[in-house]
Amino acid sequence: MIGPQPYHGHFDGPQHLFAVRVYFEDTDFSGLVYHSRYLHFMERARSDMLACAGIGQREAFEGGQGVYAVADLRIKYRAPAHFDDALLVVSEMEEIRAASVVIHQRVMRADQILTEASVTAAFLSPEGRPRRQPKDWLDKFAAIRDGKGQAK
Repeated sequence: MIGPQPYHGHFDGPQHLFAVRVYFEDTDFSGLVYHSRYLHFMERARSDMLACAGIGQREAFEGGQGVYAVADLRIKYRAPAHFDDALLVVSEMEEIRAASVVIHQRVMRADQILTEASVTAAFLSPEGRPRRQPKDWLDKFAAIRDGKGQAK
């Protein structure tokens, strides 16, 4: 028997779209989404984007190749989200480097941008040093940027 499968976002051209709902646990005492929860939403969307593109982060980690770590984050909060809001995290490749990628992300409610961020994810060796990303991953990142990101 196959159990329930987790939700996966999808690509729409160069954009990866990942839907989230605001739960009570995401809000502070005022009923607004707590500022750090946006980072959780964005992290899930980035991880899903890589999985949808066929990039096996777990296999790379378990195989001793390396792991991603956030090296830089610039975030702008524009408007609050509330309990039970349906949100969409839109992620796009901004820059592809030998040992890192820069991903621009927006958390949206309908057409309104609530939060946007630019996230630099560095690929690190098991010892924690910057390392070149696998060549096939660079090709997959280029495909994402060029609007051909869905794994075949």
